[in-house]
Amino acid sequence: MRTRFILIQTSHAGNVGAAARAMKTMGFDDLVLVAPRWPNVLRREETIQRASGALDVLENARIVATLDEALDGMSHLCATAMTPRDFGPPTAAPRAHFEMLLKRERATLNGQALQAQNASNPDAAGPEAAGAEAGVAFLFGSERFGMANEDVYRCHVALSIPTNPRFGSLNLGAAIQVVAYEWRQALGGFAVQAATPDRVQADAAQVAGMLAHWEQALAAIGFLDPAAPKKLMPRLNQLFNRAQLGAEEIHILRGVAKAMIEAAQAKR
Repeated sequence: MRTRFILIQTSHAGNVGAAARAMKTMGFDDLVLVAPRWPNVLRREETIQRASGALDVLENARIVATLDEALDGMSHLCATAMTPRDFGPPTAAPRAHFEMLLKRERATLNGQALQAQNASNPDAAGPEAAGAEAGVAFLFGSERFGMANEDVYRCHVALSIPTNPRFGSLNLGAAIQVVAYEWRQALGGFAVQAATPDRVQADAAQVAGMLAHWEQALAAIGFLDPAAPKKLMPRLNQLFNRAQLGAEEIHILRGVAKAMIEAAQAKR
């Protein structure tokens, strides 16, 4: 689904940059500002610094005068309103609402595809084309006053991020990050990227060579009696197999064995 983040009457330039950063980390780039305090907010130094490299999101962002312009093409509107109201759209946690929304969207697309097949119309739109115009918009109000009642009333849902009941105050950038994360997870998410290279496990020959070195070292320090070794080496073999040693660890253990042999020889 097309996704748009809409900031209404944002007063702090840094929050616009933080919004761009939060969006880019989750793979979104459609940002619209409605009547921000600063007409040049997208070019202000604080905005650029807080964007932390998400300059492409800022370059693609649009500034409009009214919410109507910002909502063009969007079919499902999500308010982010913490203040209780006498009436309005139902309140839901982002995760639960997104699951419901996507389930309903899939059902709609499947129904449209079935209708197209039953009609035997080769030109009928498939699931992809049928949902091409669907779009979800996340609306965020100003830092000082939140969303106006009339803007909330236009929405299908008021998203509420589950927080500590005694302290639910979230910075605008943080709120956008949470909503963007939950929406990305609902859409399928990104794979976790390893922070370290994949570990290469030592092969049997490397383990055997290390054990032979250790057998020599243990005999040198008098811990192993070559004439009556009993089950020491087989037990060590099992121990190191369970440890699933890597090549670097084999190198370290052979260094320990070498140091034991040198220490034993120095005492003679």
